[in-house]
Amino acid sequence: MSRTLTSDARKKDTREKIELGGLIVKAGLRYEKRALLLGALVDIARRIKGDDGERPRLTAVGVEAFANDDQ
Repeated sequence: MSRTLTSDARKKDTREKIELGGLIVKAGLRYEKRALLLGALVDIARRIKGDDGERPRLTAVGVEAFANDDQ
């Protein structure tokens, strides 16, 4: 039973990482260096913690990007 839980957790973790990588591709950043990507993500994390308006603004940008998938 424990082995099944571990396997299921690992599969879920792997799937989540694949989906997150897909977001990098979707944003057009596939060929950027990993250090740049990490720096951008760290910067975003700091900004959304320090500015109450940044989270909704970036969420709107993301919603628009997902909506443009159908076009």
